[in-house]
Amino acid sequence: MALTPRLDLRQSQQLVMTPQLQQAIKLLQLSNLDLAAYVEQELEKNPLLERTDTLASDGEYLPETDNDGDFGGDGDDTPALADLNISDDFPPPDAENNSVDTDYDNIYTSDSAMDSPIDVPLADAASTGFLAASTGGSSSFSGTDLNLENTLSDDISLRDHLSQQLSLLPLSPARKFIAAYLIDLVSDTGYFVGDLTEIAGTLGCSIDMVEEVFEALRNLEPVGVFARDLADCLALQLKDKNRYDPAIAALLENLEMLAAGNLKGLLDACCVDQEDLREMIAEIKALDPKPGLQFGGEVAQTVVPDVFVRRRPDGGWQVELNSETLPKVLVNNRYYSIINTKARKKEEKEYISECLNTANWLVKSLDQRAHTILKVASALVEEQEMFFTQGIEFLRPLNLKTIAEAISMHESTVSRVTSNKYMATSRGIFELKYFFTSAINSTSGGDSHSAASVRHKLKQLVDDEAPNRILSDDKIVELMKLQGIDIARRTVAKYRDAMKIPSSVERRRLKKQLIAS
Repeated sequence: MALTPRLDLRQSQQLVMTPQLQQAIKLLQLSNLDLAAYVEQELEKNPLLERTDTLASDGEYLPETDNDGDFGGDGDDTPALADLNISDDFPPPDAENNSVDTDYDNIYTSDSAMDSPIDVPLADAASTGFLAASTGGSSSFSGTDLNLENTLSDDISLRDHLSQQLSLLPLSPARKFIAAYLIDLVSDTGYFVGDLTEIAGTLGCSIDMVEEVFEALRNLEPVGVFARDLADCLALQLKDKNRYDPAIAALLENLEMLAAGNLKGLLDACCVDQEDLREMIAEIKALDPKPGLQFGGEVAQTVVPDVFVRRRPDGGWQVELNSETLPKVLVNNRYYSIINTKARKKEEKEYISECLNTANWLVKSLDQRAHTILKVASALVEEQEMFFTQGIEFLRPLNLKTIAEAISMHESTVSRVTSNKYMATSRGIFELKYFFTSAINSTSGGDSHSAASVRHKLKQLVDDEAPNRILSDDKIVELMKLQGIDIARRTVAKYRDAMKIPSSVERRRLKKQLIAS
């Protein structure tokens, strides 16, 4: 066969990931906090994007745009995100075939939280945090700002606290410089994580000077800071109380025996009787193993639910989006028309056109994100209805494919939507991924059990066991099979380790010690 060049015309199909499609996919997997930060960046970059509460120069509110960027008028009359009707392309399930009556007709607002009946007892709501989350914005307590940021005290950090004490120490400037360097090497828990020899070489001073400063800093408050390890931290606190003696020093040298509950070994190591050992252990338990945590650090971010699930008066379920977590932006076509008529250069017109397309696409992507989250959440409520009515023992095995088929979407889309999204229910706040659990076979050949419900049953069996009848893993397997759960011994051990439940031997020793004390 002769090798000669030739031209062929072939037809093929391929999926091209455009920047707009990549942006839409990215928005799906963002949490509400990350989404808010992303929208803030877009508002700074794009002059045609506006918040819905932004005032125009004449003091009037800017008119809301349609999703295509038009300010009302002819054309597509799709409402803005704030007034979006979620039910357009996802009708509720047939009431005859399913008792889940999902409300798709509105995005959650702070007013609807006060109007909709909720079957959550006040005590349960307060304990789960559901009441605080569902009351939304400033619908009550007028004149009072109840934002989380305003309820946090302005605590100083451990580093600031130590630096304030450093200014009062009678040290030379050189030694204060060394002290400031050492303070930066203290962890949030109060432990010193540096090496004095390396520090002396880095700072170009003698090791004796560094050790001198280090010993001075170990006298700062809170007592126990600058400790090298747990035993050192406890020793500093005992010395401050004038309770450090050879017996308790021997106890600190054998903390691993204390952790293992080897009381006989401790009696021999400390050369004391049982009464003295009991008192020393009580003293150690009263100490603070992490003294640095007494001071403020980085504020933990609270979980804000993306979806609310409520029981309706007719027994069905109402699923609503938390509109407080949804950025409300629109396209300012008034400003676009002004600057577009004044643009003369080709580059200016191209830039304005690109800003308009980007703004329109962002608004549409946010709308689609809201649709998709509500679809997935509603399908989860439908599949896991028994969990909402009867508890975790009735959590069904569920995978991404089941939800994807129910809402006619790809599994990867469902996976992205369920990442970093939370649902507030009468039973607490759960990440959407919580409802996807693996299956454990049934001994009777009936419905499988979810892994979460099996772990719950395992914990109940261990909690209810008598001190004189500790359950081994094999015995737990037998009891599980009596309840219709076909589970292997290694699976029981794996679940027990994951839940930090000690082995039967350790539980027997711990419960005997508890009874003796």
